[in-house]
Amino acid sequence: MKQIKLFTALALFLIASCTYVLQEDLMKSGTIDINPASLRQDTAQYTGKLYILGGIIAKTTVTDEGTLIEALYVPVDSRGYLKDAAPSNWRFLALNRGEEFLDPLIFSTNKKVTIAGVFKETRKGMIGEMEYTFPLFEIREVHLWEETKYRYRYYYPDYDFYPPVYFRYRHYYPAYPYYYWWYY
Repeated sequence: MKQIKLFTALALFLIASCTYVLQEDLMKSGTIDINPASLRQDTAQYTGKLYILGGIIAKTTVTDEGTLIEALYVPVDSRGYLKDAAPSNWRFLALNRGEEFLDPLIFSTNKKVTIAGVFKETRKGMIGEMEYTFPLFEIREVHLWEETKYRYRYYYPDYDFYPPVYFRYRHYYPAYPYYYWWYY
C-alpha cells in the first residue's frame, strides 16, 4: 500500500513539474531568446512576432490604452519559468488592451511576471530623469508569480537514532542545532 502511495505521489510530482506557465500553444510559438539591441535598431523586422518575457515589475499604470506594465527583463526557460540568472539591465513595457483589468495593487512593484506578448513598437520614456527607449509588447497572456516566503527552521537531531556506541562519546553530539530553509 505504501508503494502505491509513493508511486502516485511521484507520478503527480512529475506531471506537475512538466507543465507550462502559460498556454502551451503560446509557449511553443513564442520566441524566448530576445536581443534588446536588435529590437531597438530594426523594429520593422520584429514587429508582430510573439515573445515570452519574464520580468520584475518596476511600475504599473492605468492609461487610456489599457494597463501598462514597466518591468525589468529576466530570462525564462522553455516552460516559462523565470531563470535564476540575475536580471538584465534593460526594461520593457507590456500593454494589456484586453477586457481584463490588471490592478496596479495586485501587479505591484517587485512582483515577478511571465508575459506572452506581441512586439509592437518602441516608445520613449523616462527612468528617473534619464530618457530611455522601451520595447512595447501587447499582452496575450500574463502569469503573476506568488511571493515565496521563507524562514529558518531549527531542529535538533534525534539521538535515539544513533547506535549505542555514540552515547559513550559526548564529542559526537553537535553543539548547535541544524537548520534548513522552510517555504510556506
